[in-house]
Amino acid sequence: MTVAEVERILPIEQQVYSHPWTRGNFIDSLAAGHLGWVGSDGEQPVAYWVAMAVLDEFHLLNLAVARDRWGQGWGRVALQHMVAVAQERDSAQLWLEVRVSNTRAQALYAREGFEPMGLRRGYYPLNAQQREDARLMRRLLKEPAL
Repeated sequence: MTVAEVERILPIEQQVYSHPWTRGNFIDSLAAGHLGWVGSDGEQPVAYWVAMAVLDEFHLLNLAVARDRWGQGWGRVALQHMVAVAQERDSAQLWLEVRVSNTRAQALYAREGFEPMGLRRGYYPLNAQQREDARLMRRLLKEPAL
C-alpha cells in the first residue's frame, strides 16, 4: 500500500466501518513501517489490509472489502495474501481483533485457520457512550519453539 492508494481506499473505509480510519491514520501507519496491500478489480480497489510485523508476529490492524463486493471472495483473497506476506517474513503467528457482533468476519477467519483466544473488553466504540468487545483470534504459522 502506498500513500497514493490511501486516497483510493478511503471511500471503502468510510462505507464499511462505523468508526473508520482517517487518512491520517493510514498515513501514520505506513510511516511507522506497517505493511499494507490493496487488491483491485481492474482499476477500482476492492479490498485492502494493513498489518504490523513485530519480531515473529504479524498483527492485522485493518482489513476491508467494498460493500458491493461482499460475498465474492475478496475477504479470503485479502486474508490469504496477508498470510503469505507473514510467512515470507518468517512470522510464527498472526493476531487480530474482530467485533463480537461481526460473525461474518469471524466465520471467514475461522475458515482460514484462526482460533478464538479471548476477549478484549470495550475495544471498539459503538457510540459516544457505549463500546463493544473484540474477539481476539490467532493463527499459528509454525510450531512454537520450546
